[in-house]
Amino acid sequence: MLRWILGGREAQGTVEKSAALFIGEEQPKNCFTEMQVLKGHFDIVRFLVQIDDLRFASAGDDGLVLIWNVETGDCLFALRGHTQQITAMTSYTFIRGGNAHTALLTASSDRTLSLWDPDSGNRVQNISDLQSSVKCLLVLVRLDVWLSGGNELCVWNRDFELQCKTVHHSDAGISTMVELPKNFIAAAMDKEIVLMHTLRSFWFVLSLFCCVYCWLLLFSDGLFASGSHIGELIIWDSVDWTIKSYEHILWEEPARDSQSEFRLNPQKQIERSIQHMSSDGEYIVAAVGSGLYVYNVLTKSVVAYRRIAHDSNVLHTVLQRLMSCSEDGSVRMWELQDLPLPAEPASSGFFGMFGTFGRSSKQTGPPAKKIPEVPGLRSLELIGDLIGHSGAVQMFLSFKEKGLVTCSTDHLLIIWKDGELQSQLRSLAVFQKLEENQEL
Repeated sequence: MLRWILGGREAQGTVEKSAALFIGEEQPKNCFTEMQVLKGHFDIVRFLVQIDDLRFASAGDDGLVLIWNVETGDCLFALRGHTQQITAMTSYTFIRGGNAHTALLTASSDRTLSLWDPDSGNRVQNISDLQSSVKCLLVLVRLDVWLSGGNELCVWNRDFELQCKTVHHSDAGISTMVELPKNFIAAAMDKEIVLMHTLRSFWFVLSLFCCVYCWLLLFSDGLFASGSHIGELIIWDSVDWTIKSYEHILWEEPARDSQSEFRLNPQKQIERSIQHMSSDGEYIVAAVGSGLYVYNVLTKSVVAYRRIAHDSNVLHTVLQRLMSCSEDGSVRMWELQDLPLPAEPASSGFFGMFGTFGRSSKQTGPPAKKIPEVPGLRSLELIGDLIGHSGAVQMFLSFKEKGLVTCSTDHLLIIWKDGELQSQLRSLAVFQKLEENQEL
């Protein structure tokens, strides 16, 4: 309903809405019953970065970087300087005068890099002679340097002085980077992972792995994961870079009628891109097309899955409190529950698609009508649906009890808050005010 109040439109994408995922107005497990709409951007908002316990920054296609207070919703500063869209943003914490200070690093399509002071709103440093746009940023706190990745990988010190540069001949360039143990860096490009190591202030390509696309995730000191545009989820050993486990996720093509909605046709299995991954150190949740896939890294087994979790592609996930957001304009909350009956009936051959190398996903017989024999399989149940944006929700940022921040293509940010907690805080504030005025 809030979507229509705010000027909503139909969900993006070609996937039809699933009535099975409609949760209705009554959502007893959804604490986010209050919302505050923040206006300030005039184009798509793509990035959210936490600065401290009270502040965060937002940026997007308008080239603006706005600093907000999550408790009040006030815009503290508007950082102006970039002339084109922001392509990457991260925080940079360093010690200055014996105290920790957090700054903001931003990159733009105007081929500039900037360092901002969120306390004053000033631009402290700026680089404007880059050869190409920067797509990702990574801060190495231990080495007190930071990296920018695009068609070239550059290493910079705190004073924005270039330490070294490695050029990669790739149309897509470097899309994401993660820090590995022993001063190694893994960078993902369109068809390879490049491993680099610091050695006397310069970097070199150590090894190449083929068939990797767009996403890297470090979830422990000894393991990291990569996700590809063809649904490959690979767990790597971050010390010797061997493959620990391999999953090829193939969702079946959506059916045209309800009678055959969940029947698996091996001739119509389609590859789905892994748009995002998150982890809590034991599990990984991957956004695969419009679905979600939860994988146990320790046991190398599927925990839960839902082929259609949203009406369009899932863009961002988090696992601590299992949530996802999508092109359909919604933010959804999920709960892992025991599975007395399958949440989505499928043949036992369905999970053959999550096997190891050389394992066939072809089905040899008609679909079975019993629970798939997969130890530990659980149900992924929808427990909350936050509908307030009228465009694709790009990502969200959790401030725990202070709320959840979302950004969207509708140019808006929304702070979702725990309604019961906010009511208690308001009541407490009233009593404190009355005590100050000696009216109690």
